[in-house]
Amino acid sequence: MKIRTHSLTATLALTLACAAPAALAQATNWPEKPVRIVMPFPTGGASDVLTRILADQLRIKLGQTFVVENRTGAGGNIGMEAGAKAAPDGYTLTSATIGTLSINQYLFKSLPYDPEGGFAYVSTFWANCNVVLVSPQHNQARNLTDFITWAKAQPKGINFGSSGVGTTPHLAGELFRVRTGISATHVPARGAPQTISMLLSGALDTSIDNIASYAGLLAGGQVRGLAVTCPERWPTLPDLPTMAEVGIPDFVITSWGALVAPAGTPAAIVDKLSRTMAEIAADKSVQERFLTAGARLTSSTPQETVAFAARERIKFQELIRLSGAKAD
Repeated sequence: MKIRTHSLTATLALTLACAAPAALAQATNWPEKPVRIVMPFPTGGASDVLTRILADQLRIKLGQTFVVENRTGAGGNIGMEAGAKAAPDGYTLTSATIGTLSINQYLFKSLPYDPEGGFAYVSTFWANCNVVLVSPQHNQARNLTDFITWAKAQPKGINFGSSGVGTTPHLAGELFRVRTGISATHVPARGAPQTISMLLSGALDTSIDNIASYAGLLAGGQVRGLAVTCPERWPTLPDLPTMAEVGIPDFVITSWGALVAPAGTPAAIVDKLSRTMAEIAADKSVQERFLTAGARLTSSTPQETVAFAARERIKFQELIRLSGAKAD
């Protein structure tokens, strides 16, 4: 059968010519109905609170409702799977984290989603620092040097808590143990509230946990911060030194969140959403709201977000190997 290549080429060109304006119109009109943001973690946690602030700002900027839907379980894997399998039409987004995009693939034997190829990355939107914590009622150390000296003198070693195996508090604690030569045992909890309870009761000697979870306790003096794991001092805790400042260089561990869409979501929609998030990140009043909640407001292009998550995978793959952490 003779193929009419000229006709096929012309038809394809016409189809592409029609598709481009259609895609542009779709992005221009988006969103035309409420948008769902899948939240893989429980209501009231730091990631949930920050996502709800963002959702409110997206509503203001884009004139449409953004509904946060909590789909929890399996270290965030359940929510991430739901987000990845949603229709790629711009009406389902997912609030991902460092754990679900750059850590879980090294903790679990398999994942129900592909953290690299299963999503269209939109932008980062928050970053959080970890802080070395003690309970003043149970430990007299007023700085990290004193705490390390005390910890090394404990014949049975110390214990440190985290909100779960493979979380940044767990991996920060393991790195701290190795870098200081302290004998320390990890005590995993079911989330930050249980870790806080154990720290306040004296059941834990320390925790290197997210500032967002302890902001009120730090302000009220129920817990004492000794140092932060970010590259520079934290804005709301200016008196606390970084790990580098107290003699432990190359100890930077932060938590972060990013908004992603299902793979195949039109690039024009992804770009429009990313630009909108950059506008939100430039708003001083929103920056203050995020800091009050314990995090910095950030933004990045889709390409920058992909590259950042990839760099984080390299770092945390090594930390997980060092800790021997496994989630299943």
